[in-house]
Amino acid sequence: MIRIQKLSSLLSNQIAAGEVVERPASVIKELVENSLDAGATKIDLEIERGGMRLMRVRDNGSGIHQDDLGLALSRHATSKIKNLDDLEKILTLGFRGEALASVSSVSRLTLSSAVANEKGWQISSQGAEDAPSLTPTSHPQGTTVEVNDLFFNTPARRKFLRTEKTEFDHIDELIKRMALSFFEVEFILKHNERLVRHYRAAKTDKERELRVSSLCGPAFVENALKIEMNAVGLKLWGWIAQPTFSRAQADLQYFYVNGRMVKDKLVSHAVRQAFHDVLYGGRHPAYVLFLEVDPTQVDVNVHPTKHEVRFRESRLIHDFICRSIQDALAEVRPHTCESHQPIKEPVLMSAEEPVTTVASVQREKYYPTQFNKQHPLPLKVQEQLAVYEKLHAPIPTATIERNNEKPPALGFALAQLKYIYILAENAEGLVLVDMHAAHERVIYEKLKQNLATQGIIAQPLLVPITLSLSEREANCIESHMMLFERVGMTIERLSVENIVVRQMPDLLRDGNVEQLIRDIAADLIEHEKSARIEEHIEKLLGTMACHAAVRAQRKLTIPEMNALLRAMETTDHSGQCNHGRPTYTHFSMQELDKIFLRGR
Repeated sequence: MIRIQKLSSLLSNQIAAGEVVERPASVIKELVENSLDAGATKIDLEIERGGMRLMRVRDNGSGIHQDDLGLALSRHATSKIKNLDDLEKILTLGFRGEALASVSSVSRLTLSSAVANEKGWQISSQGAEDAPSLTPTSHPQGTTVEVNDLFFNTPARRKFLRTEKTEFDHIDELIKRMALSFFEVEFILKHNERLVRHYRAAKTDKERELRVSSLCGPAFVENALKIEMNAVGLKLWGWIAQPTFSRAQADLQYFYVNGRMVKDKLVSHAVRQAFHDVLYGGRHPAYVLFLEVDPTQVDVNVHPTKHEVRFRESRLIHDFICRSIQDALAEVRPHTCESHQPIKEPVLMSAEEPVTTVASVQREKYYPTQFNKQHPLPLKVQEQLAVYEKLHAPIPTATIERNNEKPPALGFALAQLKYIYILAENAEGLVLVDMHAAHERVIYEKLKQNLATQGIIAQPLLVPITLSLSEREANCIESHMMLFERVGMTIERLSVENIVVRQMPDLLRDGNVEQLIRDIAADLIEHEKSARIEEHIEKLLGTMACHAAVRAQRKLTIPEMNALLRAMETTDHSGQCNHGRPTYTHFSMQELDKIFLRGR
C-alpha cells in the first residue's frame, strides 16, 4: 500500500509553476505585473534567445525591503492582500504570492531591490530548497529580476518550448497588451542586445492615440470610434473600429477589466452581438476597450493565469457592453448640415415617370457655337457629341437651385454609374454610393423601428409543437418563461423532459422551431441570456429589406437619388447594409488631385 506523504516545497513550487509558467512570456507577465503593482513608471526588459537564456526586468517602483526579500521567494507570500475582505476587492494585478516562488523553482533567479533612501540588497535562488543568502548590492530605488536558464532542472518542460523567434513573439505581444492598458508607463524592450520596442509614457489624449496607433496600426485609429459610456456604476471606454475595418481573424481584440487584460466568453459574446447586423459574414470586429467596474462585483481568482474573470451581475455587464457599442455604432452616419432639411424617407419613382428639366439649358453652354463656327470639328467628333447629348439629359431644376446651398454630408447627386452607383458631390469632393445597399439599410432600419413601436405579432398554433429536451434544458426554459412571452412565444412544460409550444411570432411560422428552442436553451445555460429570437426576426426583416430595396440596373432620377442620400443621413448604421457591406465611400479633392498628379 502506498502511504500518503507531504510533498517537498521544491516539488510543490514546480507543480505550481506548471500552472503559472508555461513559457518565457508567462514569466514576463508575472514580473511586469509585479512592477506595475509597485507603482513603476518605467520598465526595462532585456531578453536573450527568446527568454530561454535570460530575462531581465528592471523597474523604478517602490522596491522591496531588505527584510522581505527572503519572503518574496517563498510560496503564498504577498503584500497585496491580508485577509478575505481584501480578496473580494482586488485592485492589483497580482495577489496570490506564488509567482516568484514558482519561477525560482524552475530557473536560476536573482532578485535585486532597494527602497527609497536605503542601499540595495540582492538574493539568489538556483531552484533548490536551501534558504538563499542576502548580499548588499548597488541598486537605485526599484527592483530588478534576472531569470536565467528557464527549465534548466526540468528538461521535459524545456522540450516543449518553440523556436527563439516564436517565444519572443509571445513576449512582444504580451508587452503590447500591457502597453495598451498602462498608458502612463514607459516600456523598453530589447532582444539579444537590440532595441525592439520603446513605448514612451502617454499622458494626454493625443499621446494615447499615438500609442494605440503604434501598437494597432495607423489604419485602426483612422477607422476607429472613440467611445465613453457611463451607467449604473459601470464605465466603458476605448476605441472600436468601424464595421468596414473588420478583420478575417480575431487578432485585433483587446479587452481590459479594471486594467487587467482578459479573454472572457461573456465579453466576447456581448461584443459579437453588438456587431451582428453590421459585419460582413465571417468577419471579426477590432477594438481596444476598457471596462471599469466596482472590484467587489468581479472575481478575478477563477483561473491560474488570471485570464478569465467572473462577474457578479453578468447579465447587467453583458447588456451594458452590448448596448454601449450598439449606440456608438448607430451614431455613425453622415452629418447633415443645419441649413438642409433632410427627407426622412426616399420616395423612389418608376423609371417611366418624366423628369422635370430646364428647357433653357443650351448646348452652347457646354459646346460654344462661336467655337464651332470658327473651328469646325471633324465629323467623327461631332457624331460623338451628338451621342453624348442623347445619353445625358439636362440637369433637373431642383438640383441647379440647390447648387448655391452648402452641400449636405453626402452632397447632391450628379449622375448614376451603370445604374448601380450614385455619384454625388459634397463640400469635400466626390461621394460614391451603392444604391441597393444604401436603400436596403434604410428600409431595414425602418422595419425594425416599426417592429419596436407596434410590437411582435404572435399567432396561436392550430397544432401545438411538442419537444423532447434534456432535463437541464427544460429547467432552463421553464425558468425563463418571461423571456419567451416578451417575444410572443407561449411555452408550457408537460413533464420532466417535454415542453409544448402553443404560440409563435408570426414572422417565425416557417422556421425550425425545435432547433431554435435548443439553441436558445444553450445560450441561456452558457450566458444566462439569448437574443436568438430577435436575431431570427431581424434576419427575416433583412431579407424583406433586401427584396424591397431598389435593384441594380434600375434607372433613378436625380430627385430619387437625392431623396435616398437625405434618408441615409438620418438612418442608423447607414455606412453598411444589414449584410455588413459598405454603402458609400468618398474621395476628397486632395485624393483626386493625387490620382491625376495635379500640382506636380
